[in-house]
Amino acid sequence: MTGVMASSAWAATPSEQRGRTFAMTNCARCHSIDRVTPSPLTVAPPFRELHRRYPVETLSEAFAEGIYTGHPTMPAFQLDPDQINDLLSFLKSLEH
Repeated sequence: MTGVMASSAWAATPSEQRGRTFAMTNCARCHSIDRVTPSPLTVAPPFRELHRRYPVETLSEAFAEGIYTGHPTMPAFQLDPDQINDLLSFLKSLEH
């Protein structure tokens, strides 16, 4: 049996893929969600830098209770436990 190996340098887990999809749908309008581009909204930190500001694991509670910021264009949102796990998996993948 022959198989095709993925040639991508970044082989995402299913959880990371779902987290990336969530980020693209809900966050990428303002935040950079990749490893190189600047955020479209300059005051929105790139996701690849969040681990420098916060231990990513500590964001779990904020995602569950709802993210509310003083920034007027940041929408308030709450995630369910599966979404939290997926988004945290994706954020952790950007730390490397």
